[in-house]
Amino acid sequence: MLKAFSRLLAQLSLASDLVLIGVQLGLPDFEGYALQLLPILAVWTVAFRTFGLYRPRRLGSYLSEWIDVAKASTVGVLVLIAIMTFFFRGYEYSRLVILYFWVLSIVTVSLSRAVFREALRFARRRGHILRHGLIVGSGEAAAEVVRMLRRRPDVGIQLRGLVSDRPEVQGERVPWLGAYKDLRPVLDANHVDIVFLALPHEEYGLLSHVLGAIGDDPVTIHFVPDVFGLVSLRGGIEEFEGVPLLHLRESPLHGWSNVLKRAFDVVFSSLAVALTAPVMLGIAIAIRLTSPGPILIRQERMGLDGRPFPMLKFRTMRPDAEAATGPVWTKPADDRRTPTGAFLRRWSLDELPQLVNVLRGEMSLVGPRPERPFFVDEFLRKIPGYMLRHKVKAGMTGWAQINGWRGNTSLEKRIEYDLYYIERWSLGFDLKILVRTIWRGFFSKHAY
Repeated sequence: MLKAFSRLLAQLSLASDLVLIGVQLGLPDFEGYALQLLPILAVWTVAFRTFGLYRPRRLGSYLSEWIDVAKASTVGVLVLIAIMTFFFRGYEYSRLVILYFWVLSIVTVSLSRAVFREALRFARRRGHILRHGLIVGSGEAAAEVVRMLRRRPDVGIQLRGLVSDRPEVQGERVPWLGAYKDLRPVLDANHVDIVFLALPHEEYGLLSHVLGAIGDDPVTIHFVPDVFGLVSLRGGIEEFEGVPLLHLRESPLHGWSNVLKRAFDVVFSSLAVALTAPVMLGIAIAIRLTSPGPILIRQERMGLDGRPFPMLKFRTMRPDAEAATGPVWTKPADDRRTPTGAFLRRWSLDELPQLVNVLRGEMSLVGPRPERPFFVDEFLRKIPGYMLRHKVKAGMTGWAQINGWRGNTSLEKRIEYDLYYIERWSLGFDLKILVRTIWRGFFSKHAY
């Protein structure tokens, strides 16, 4: 009995010591935070509803959901801080606890929703919790819907078939259930939960007839606009004041993307100038000693949004190189080159002064290579989509160049690679191109 009593006293002593340590360390009092539970429930409910997190997201992605969770939680925390500041002045709240709560809110909600959705997708892959879809239309829009649903069986949409005046969808095998005039009987004969309206442009006049045939059926209707032949550069969809806007052409570099790329350019070009300064000094001395004329030339090139700018280069040709011919492509063994010019051009060292263009904001480290206005006027008449490459700043190196499309090579392939870069731009992509440029060296067999 005495031993038990002694053990109890020891436990009570330990508990009091822990309380004392908590007070000394400034551990927050739970009561003050418990008062915030009701505001948290109210604020988070409104924030999550505002960002559409209570709507079904059968066709959504994990990434978009996580981003919305982060936005809603951030707004919720800011509102919660305001509530704490104005309505609970008698309590002291730890900023560290609030930070922990914000991070844990994003992580735990995202993970719990991901686990729940993965469980649903697991069931759907095995034929459970399915919804039945019907495609109305033909052409590229309808074909894209078919491909999307086949790529993502986890969304649990099983195609009943196709309703169209043409019994096929660009080579995709889908059961044909009838023509547009048969839509009403098809809906009556089949259990359909979702209707994808994917009419081609030339059949948009039938839209009223199709919607009339669907009538008041309790089906979900998704309209898939036929923009695949119209979107030329990073198309997208957004809503402004309740009005849906289809972006058929838009630059990828706007807002924070533009700020980040500019910061990337300034940091890395400054570092490059510091590292290559001795090399550029040696090149300048070599040009001065081996050829009369200026060390640098300022050549007009076309940059962002088609605006010309003076691009800097080390001079590699005689000062009168184009006096008789005008602007022309450089040829192998071109006799207009100076004694050092052939070497500089072959190793692309004549491009180093363009680091100054990058620092001045006229160029970027990575982007489509700029052309002279004389050649641009010629190319835009011959090559569809040529001017789209000017939706971003011109670059010292680019995706086309590291894949061998530089100099007097196929313009069509160069445009294809330039547009591929613009469509998929990211800072990681820029870094990849820079690393490959340095790793492979500046030598090119197409640089004369």
